[in-house]
Amino acid sequence: MYCTKCGVELNDAVNFCSSCGQGVGQAPGAGAAGAAPPSPAAAANQRLLLDKRNKKIAGVCAGFSRYFGVDLVLMRVIWLAVAITTGVGFLVYLAAWIVVPSDQNAVYAQ
Repeated sequence: MYCTKCGVELNDAVNFCSSCGQGVGQAPGAGAAGAAPPSPAAAANQRLLLDKRNKKIAGVCAGFSRYFGVDLVLMRVIWLAVAITTGVGFLVYLAAWIVVPSDQNAVYAQ
C-alpha cells in the first residue's frame, strides 16, 4: 500500500504515513483525525521495530510513531520535550536504540 499524499510505500498494519502523517485510506488534506483504529488482528501482529527508512538519527522516534499510530513529527516533539525537560529522555532514547531491533531484515505479515 502507498500513501495517497506523498507516495511512500506503507505496511498494511499502519494507520498513518510515517513520512507525512497522512491517515491511511484518506484523501490528501483530510488529516489524521478520521483514521479508523487498527483491527485486533493487525494490532496483534504489530511489533516495535526501529524504522530505518524514515529515520533522522536511529529510527527510534519513527519506530515508536509507527507502533503507536501517531504522527511522526508529534512523536519527535514528544521525545525532544521529555529529553530536554527531564534529561531521562536521552537515556531512554539510547536504551531504545540499543534494545529495539531494526526493521531492515524484518518480514511483515501480509
